[in-house]
Amino acid sequence: MKTFSSIQPPHHFRCTRFFSNTTTRAQLPFPAKVFFCQAKSDLHGGVFYSGIDGSLNLKVVSPTLLVAEKEEAKAVLTLFLKKQGLSNAIAARTSKKSDHFIDHLVSRLHSKHKSWYLAGRELTTLEIRDALIPYLESLFEEHGDILVDVVENYPNPPGKDKSAVLVPPSNPVLDSKKLKAVSRVSETDPDGGNLRPHIVYLMELGMDIEQIRSITRRFPSFAYYSLEGKIKPVVEFFLELGVPKENIPTILTKRPQLCGISLSENLKPTMKFFESLGVDKNQWPKVIYRFPALLTYSRPKVMESIDFLLELGLSEEGIGKILTRCPNIVSYSVEDNLRPTAKYFRSLGVDVGILLFRCPQNFGLSIETNLKPVTEFFLERGYTLEEIGTMISRYGALYTFSLTENLIPKWDFFLTTGYPKSELVKFPQYFGYNLEERIKPRFEIMTKSGVKLLLNQVLSLSSSNFDEALKKKMKKMQVS
Repeated sequence: MKTFSSIQPPHHFRCTRFFSNTTTRAQLPFPAKVFFCQAKSDLHGGVFYSGIDGSLNLKVVSPTLLVAEKEEAKAVLTLFLKKQGLSNAIAARTSKKSDHFIDHLVSRLHSKHKSWYLAGRELTTLEIRDALIPYLESLFEEHGDILVDVVENYPNPPGKDKSAVLVPPSNPVLDSKKLKAVSRVSETDPDGGNLRPHIVYLMELGMDIEQIRSITRRFPSFAYYSLEGKIKPVVEFFLELGVPKENIPTILTKRPQLCGISLSENLKPTMKFFESLGVDKNQWPKVIYRFPALLTYSRPKVMESIDFLLELGLSEEGIGKILTRCPNIVSYSVEDNLRPTAKYFRSLGVDVGILLFRCPQNFGLSIETNLKPVTEFFLERGYTLEEIGTMISRYGALYTFSLTENLIPKWDFFLTTGYPKSELVKFPQYFGYNLEERIKPRFEIMTKSGVKLLLNQVLSLSSSNFDEALKKKMKKMQVS
């Protein structure tokens, strides 16, 4: 996992927008049920628990991975706080003294990617960032200038006498509009005492009142959308496409503007436009869930990205697959991200079109703080630029891993295996396997058997095929 502080966030994760629309502390009191409505899992001693009753899940996280994830969560939190205007010292101190909140962030990773953990798959920096940043954004939108108190006092409400640390400038007009919108969420009709119909509808979809308030603070117009004219048609359209009902709250939280878009005049034509670019229409449920903002981008912005992908030599079919698998590629700036990164990988002899097709996430990383250090790491260990280019060409995710938490410890272990360095050029996927749960156990079994397999056989084979390969090798040695 890469240290988050070294990452240059993609365009859609820049957080400067919060300075103009944050509510002051006096206007936004700390809710009695903070967090518990948004995350119902926690982490204790490296064991993943789920549900409010703390029932034990079958997955036990290795201590080494747990420590690395906690450090990564601290880095994410520190950089996020710095983006909101805190000094380096205060941001770092807040992260260090907020162990319970850090545990809470790690538990969210385990909850969100439970199936990956069960398979022994390690999260990359980008995956960790993508899981935690939206959540921190929602907390900032909900708590504004008392966020630091919220973090430091988790899971208990902060003391009311604490002074605010985050003090962004206030805009009376925006604040007034936002307060009216938020209060509208909880208003009931005088006769029956019922909430507004669209609020009831959203709650039936699985959203709670605090989640709706949070969306409204960020996007006040949401409180005024009519049920029959805006919200319901869009929701029902997504359900007809096959979007699971439980995913709707997440989609609306990420992009509430979707409910303000006309189905016939905007939303459907936009989807047809992307289908003409190659997006698999059968995959819309996944595409919308991954990146709902895709449906709100202007065509000129999208075509700027598409033209660059064509310039790289990608086929229309290839571009369609990229948009389907990684729709947020259109959020990357061509001049700030895509073009400079393509130039850098070309200097390594890499076919940039193929690399972008295999791992578009590389193009959201910073060249100076992420890509170059990984290149230097392999150069210092005796690999040539050509060999490094071969490695990244064979395993596109190589540059998304952390030096300190992934590449270095796995390299150190590799040196104990007796394999030549050239094996990593042939099989750089080695760095994608979990050290404690896959690499070390497999090598221990092989060592005890007294035979030696190719590196890719040790790690890529299923358990049964791995055992079979060892038996064949042992039998062959006995015969000879």
